[in-house]
Amino acid sequence: MDIKLLHQPDNAIALVTMDAGEEIIAEAGAMIAMNSQINASTTLRQGKGGGIMGGLKRMLTGESLFLSVFRAPVNGCEIFLAPKLMGDILIYEMKNNELVVQATSYLACTSGVDLDLGWQGFKSLFSGESIFWLSVTGVGTLLLNSFGGIYEIEVDDEYIVDTGHIVAFEKTLSFTIGKANKSWWGAIFGGEGLVCHFKGKGKIYCQTHNSTAFGRLVGSQLPPR
Repeated sequence: MDIKLLHQPDNAIALVTMDAGEEIIAEAGAMIAMNSQINASTTLRQGKGGGIMGGLKRMLTGESLFLSVFRAPVNGCEIFLAPKLMGDILIYEMKNNELVVQATSYLACTSGVDLDLGWQGFKSLFSGESIFWLSVTGVGTLLLNSFGGIYEIEVDDEYIVDTGHIVAFEKTLSFTIGKANKSWWGAIFGGEGLVCHFKGKGKIYCQTHNSTAFGRLVGSQLPPR
């Protein structure tokens, strides 16, 4: 399987070229074009987070109940995948490690990657983001999408990231929710809000824009229904 990213970082799409027997599992609605030979189907299953319960769990994270499976019957089958929001795509190679993925950032993966619901505790509830994140494990290729560009932060000890800008982070990192400013007064009126305090050694993947903040900004300008 060969994956090329086009039109980064503002309007990224993934061109996936598959050999016979290979398949890719994508978020429902991610396919924008493909060869007519590709066999497309719908499933509730992907790894240990599969079945009806797996689908319902994905819905709690903001993902679709269903996943789309695209299988190549012959060599050289092409499919284009794109996220719902304007932004970037990250190719991450899973190697029996665990990656915690923010809600709505999953785009697609190969069949050796497992998806499950990751409970990050009530500390996430106070961040203003989802308390349920996807826990990704297994071996294979994972495609993540963002709102805006994606950049990588290598953490060795401690790092602070705004909660709305997190795409994913490696499970070797632990985190707590807190304020960016030393005082609550400064945190509220300084506009920074709540942040994640990461500790440990590993990588964080962040997005340049905050989709929740953007939604509030645009929503306030729309006429009431």
